[in-house]
Formats: sequence, structure tokens, C-alpha cells
Amino acid sequence: MLYKQLLHKTGITTLAVICALSACKKGFLDQVPDDRLTTDKIFKTRENTLNYLSGVYSRVPDESYDRFVGDRNCGPWTAASDEAKYTWSFVGSNFFNLGTTVPTQGYFSGPWSRYYQGIRDAAYFMKNVDLCPELTAEQITQYKAEARAIRAIYYYYLIRMFGPVVLTGDEPIPPDASFESIQLPRNTMDDCVEYIVSELDKAAADLKFITRSVYNNANAHEYGRVTKGIALAFKAQTLLLAASPLFNGNTDYATLRNPDGTQLIAQNYDAGKWKRAADAYKAFLTQFVPGVYELYKENDAQGSFSPYLSCRNVMLTNWNSEWIWGRPTAGISVMQYARTPYHSGFANEIKGGGGLGVTQTMVDAYFMANGLPITHPASGYVNAGFSQFKAPGDVADRSTFNQWVNREPRFYVGVTYDGSHWLNTSFSGDVITSTQFSGNSGKKSAGSDFSPTGYIVRKNMSTGRWADDARHMVLMRLAQVYLDYAEALNESEPGNPDILKYLNLIRERAGVPQYGTSTDLAVPANQDAMRQAIRMERRVELAFECVRYFDTRRWKIAEQTDAGAFYGLNIDLDGAGFYTQKQFETRVFNKKHYLFPIPQVELDKDKQLVQNSGW
Repeated sequence: MLYKQLLHKTGITTLAVICALSACKKGFLDQVPDDRLTTDKIFKTRENTLNYLSGVYSRVPDESYDRFVGDRNCGPWTAASDEAKYTWSFVGSNFFNLGTTVPTQGYFSGPWSRYYQGIRDAAYFMKNVDLCPELTAEQITQYKAEARAIRAIYYYYLIRMFGPVVLTGDEPIPPDASFESIQLPRNTMDDCVEYIVSELDKAAADLKFITRSVYNNANAHEYGRVTKGIALAFKAQTLLLAASPLFNGNTDYATLRNPDGTQLIAQNYDAGKWKRAADAYKAFLTQFVPGVYELYKENDAQGSFSPYLSCRNVMLTNWNSEWIWGRPTAGISVMQYARTPYHSGFANEIKGGGGLGVTQTMVDAYFMANGLPITHPASGYVNAGFSQFKAPGDVADRSTFNQWVNREPRFYVGVTYDGSHWLNTSFSGDVITSTQFSGNSGKKSAGSDFSPTGYIVRKNMSTGRWADDARHMVLMRLAQVYLDYAEALNESEPGNPDILKYLNLIRERAGVPQYGTSTDLAVPANQDAMRQAIRMERRVELAFECVRYFDTRRWKIAEQTDAGAFYGLNIDLDGAGFYTQKQFETRVFNKKHYLFPIPQVELDKDKQLVQNSGW
């Protein structure tokens, strides 16, 4: 695994590698290392060459670090969506929710500059890797393809945040470039998409077709490296983004033009973009499923299929059959601290901050065990009182608030609620988390380390000691590809049987009845109904995986989902009062917030750059 070397290596001697590792705050136009003086050293040995390639990989985002927005290229995605809320005021997502961010902040200049550093370093690597005498022609082809794919992936990350950006070309900017020569305008969104897609196609032609046996044979050095499957999955995601309402005929961006009048986002809706995305997903599935990727499934101790264990451990089992893209060196313990309740009075090994609270709207989004939403008359949902109930993963029946009884398995994977049985029993035996005011993880006991909603995000939590967890971080998995494909196909060819097939495959693994199996779960009757079913499924299947934030934006629904009053439980009370809903925040979302602003520092230097609408 290439960039594990980089993140733990010290004493790197070449100037260019040091520059690649630096987290300097300059924009991409400033990042011109003195490569002419160091090329002979970087590419003289295999070790130095791979160290440089490690630097290219190092900008892959570590989303487990999201308490510190911008560090390690992580974003505010989970707690800046309608899924969650951080209790700690310093966390960047809180400023996004209040609408107080401005273009001068590092939340925007950080990822812009670091991704462009990675783009520049990838171009430099591709230009010079042929000079290394210790690499075979086959190795050079492979490593060059990896760098090409990573460069395209970084452009994808940029356009989903900023919209159309500057395509810098294949030639690294020379150190003596004139000021005039680096006055670069933004390319159109269509140009950016075509470039990313074409580069991923070129890379895929030379990348390894890694089968499942490679991972099963514990070739850990392969983890995190770009493969043919990864490149083509990102190609399909790029096309899905381009087809979505945010960029497909969005007249809100009618005035977003370069100084020469070039329209940056096409104003005419193109249905063909959905078909192109659907075709890319279909090609991916045909080539890689099964054989390379498949939905992760796990049996319980009795040998029976367990939807709960399957949905829980797909996140925890490194590089299992469902993982497509991930980061090997992730700050998992940082994430797990925020998701481990405070647990006053118990062993330190199971005590955390518990500060990432689930919103009530996210809690309500999960289906009932019978597969129906809680709003359906036949769902069986009860909004008051208590019942004896044994939750999946628990060891006993417990008095449980009826709103949380008989929910689908993914609810118990995703949410720690008052009265939950804690996952780790290694240090204190059975621990019951209480988030009420005077509870072991409540506001009175926990100081500043409590949930602002009375619920805590549980998904992706280890069953062991949180501070010791050295797991890797999944960034894309097959379930998302299935739902992406269903969405693209529903928009391009409503009624195609593959739509229902892939939607139901997700529900089957989740342990909820499939559409078409009962009168109450009839197949969605038309394109609109199917669209709603797909979106509901995405919301719960991919909860807390940095997907919802981008979904609500590319669908252009964030003005409804991410604005206004947000509710949790009444964390200032115990007993019956705790179970009443209480507003914890009023969120602000305006049209300008669909895209990040171009960093002000870049606008000040490059007079050809234009700011995103509304900023």
C-alpha cells in the first residue's frame, strides 16, 4: 500500500517529495516546486519514485477525521447534512449549518489547494517516471496509470464541491512561468466531466484487473491502490453527477460565466446524460460483479444469514467483497471517539465523547422491520409508551421506547439511543447507554461530551476498544453503485426491470421485505414513485457515509432538507420529558450553498477566475 509509507515515513530527503507531503496553505498556482533540481534524485531509484507516488496518493480524503474539517482533506459532509449534528462548537460543520461560512475560510482554500497539489504532482510523476532505471516497462505503465486515475479522481472531488474548475493540462506548470501565463479561466462543467471520464478510461486500460483472491490472499500492499474497477466506478459516479439536476440544465447558474462570456454550466436539460451514466454503471456491473465485488453477507453464530451483522460489519471488515475504494491509513480513532458515548463510571476503554448526534429526521427515515416507512398506516409504528424488546446485537429484552421498537436492522446498526446495549463488552460487561440528562452519557454527567440530540451515530463503530482500532476507511462500496445504477436507469429508462432488481438486492441484504412481495409493498407505480423509493433507500443504506450531503445537493432539494428547524430529544430532562422532541438548531441553506465558493485567495491571484453564484 503506497501511501502508508508516506504517512509514517520520516527523513525523506528529496525536496520534491517534501513539497508533496507539505500541507502548505497556498493555492495551486503557487505550488511549483523546484523540480528541475531534484528530478535526477527523485527518479533515480525505485524507492524514491514510489515515495513520490505515495505523495500523489496522500491527498485521498480521510473522512474519519471530519471533526476537523479540512484536515486530511476531510469534509463536513455528515454533520452538515440533515443526518447529524456535532455538539462541539468548534467543529466546522456547525458553521455550514448556520450559513456563516465565507470564501476566505480554510474550509474552501484547503481542499482546493491540496487537490491541485495532488493534480500537479500526478502530472509531474507521469512526465518523469520513465526516467527511473529500476522500474520495468510494465511497472512504469502501471504506476503512470495509477497517477492518471488519481489525478482524475481529484478533479472529481473538486467538481462535486466547487462545480466547474480549472483544468491545468498534462504539463506541470514550470517554475519560471510568467504571471500572465498562469491567468487561467474555469473550464465548463461539460469540459471537466469529459476530461475526467476520458482520463479514467485511459487509466483503466492499463490498470490491474484485481480479483477477489488478491485481497483474500492478504496482499496488504495492494490496499488503497487504484485498480481498473476503482477507475471505472469513479467514471460512472462522475457521469451521475453530471446528469443530476444541479448540473443538468440548472438555470440558477445562468449568469455563471467566464470573463469572455463562456457559459460554465449548460442551461439545457439533456436526458442523454442519464443514459450515459446508466450505461457506465451497467458496464461496471457486467465486468466486475460477481468475481471482483459482491454485497457483503455474514451469518450469525447459529449459521443463519444475519442482516444486522452484514450491515454492521460491511463497514468494519477491511477490504471485504463489497469495498471498492477506501483509505488504508485513516484516523478511525478520531471518528470513534465522537461516536462512543461518554459512559460515566465505566472503564476508560469504552468512554468517548459521544458528540455526533443523529437528528430526529434521520431517525424517522429508517423503515420498520416490515419494510414500510413509519408514516405508512400499516407500518405498526407506535410513537409513545414502552415495550419489552430485544434489539439486534443485544443479549436481552429491555424496556424500549416504542418509537425504536421493531425497526429495520439498519436502524440498530446506525443509531445509539437511550437504553441501547453498548457494542463493546470486553471491559465492563454489559453496558447500557443512557443519554438522558442525568444518564451515564447525558448532559449532566458528560460535561461537554454529550449528544446534542439524545441519539449518537453508531455506524462504523468498532466492537472493540475504540482507541486501538486500526481499521481502514471505506469510501465507496458496491451498495452505492447498485443504488446509483437504479437511479440513473429510472431517469433514463423508467420501468427497466434492473431498477427493481438492484433496489431489492439492497433491501434483501438489509433484511427488509422487498418491493412487490405484498400489497403494502407494491412495486412503485411510476417513475416518480420509484424515484422516491430509491432516494429513501439511499438515505438509510448509505447513512453517515458522506453520501447524503452530496445527494441532497445534486438533486437540488437541500433548500428543503437542510434548512429550518431541526429536532432531537429533550436532553435537558430525565424520564418522560426526555422523550419529547425539542428543537436544537435552526439551519440556514440558500441557493449559493449548493456549491462551495471559489477561495478568495485564488480569485485575488487569478483574475480569470469567476466566483460561484451568490458568493
